[in-house]
Amino acid sequence: MPVTLYNQNGHKCLMFTDIAADDLGEAVQSNQFLVIDETTGAIIDPGGNLAYSELYLNMTRHFPPHKLEAILASHADPDIIASLDRWTTSTQAKVYVSKVWERFVPHFCKPGKTTGRIVGMADAGMRIPLGRSELWALPAHFLHAEGNFQFYDPVSRILFSGDLGVSIIGGEKAKQPVTKLATVMSEMEPFHRRYMSSNKVLRLWADMVSTLPIDMMVPEHGAPLMDGAVKEFIEWARNLECGIDLVGPDNYKVPA
Repeated sequence: MPVTLYNQNGHKCLMFTDIAADDLGEAVQSNQFLVIDETTGAIIDPGGNLAYSELYLNMTRHFPPHKLEAILASHADPDIIASLDRWTTSTQAKVYVSKVWERFVPHFCKPGKTTGRIVGMADAGMRIPLGRSELWALPAHFLHAEGNFQFYDPVSRILFSGDLGVSIIGGEKAKQPVTKLATVMSEMEPFHRRYMSSNKVLRLWADMVSTLPIDMMVPEHGAPLMDGAVKEFIEWARNLECGIDLVGPDNYKVPA
């Protein structure tokens, strides 16, 4: 069953946390998101083939998948969009992805299936119409991908943050919102130190999102952040050393 993040006046945001669960522990837990405004729907980071069948089935209980208008991809990793071939068969939705990955994502599909379907987003981002409202593609480049976007819903005031704000936990635990950052720090910090590129980019991101009213920040892996944990995370990220801040000569040696 999905988690209802928001449901008011015909606008709904759903999170699926455990449909790509791997009992062997070989695949990372991932979240998929469905945003509905009346009769219009968009799916955010639909995942790989591990997720497709159950996600499609679960969606039918809330929204007709064939009526999806948009598939939004924060970046082009397999756990984000490797199921694209199947979504281009079952829907007529446009695929929104960074221009950096515009000519890469067709490799997930049979020849010709993405023709006319991909909207390459410029680095500055864009506002994507959704029913009576829109979703905002916010620049989040190098957090962690070269071409990377987060998606902000101005109705629910939810920031779908991709790989930023991730905590490496199981699907059941991911259903419980985090209100104090300290409770997930041990599952969060190692990931961010390795996967985020540099403190400079985090500071630029923190300055940008601090201008937005954000009630909830929901990453692609792990639990949503809400209440005080949102501001806590922004300030923590603003001061985090990560990525190239941490490497030196010892990291670049010919193996013995």
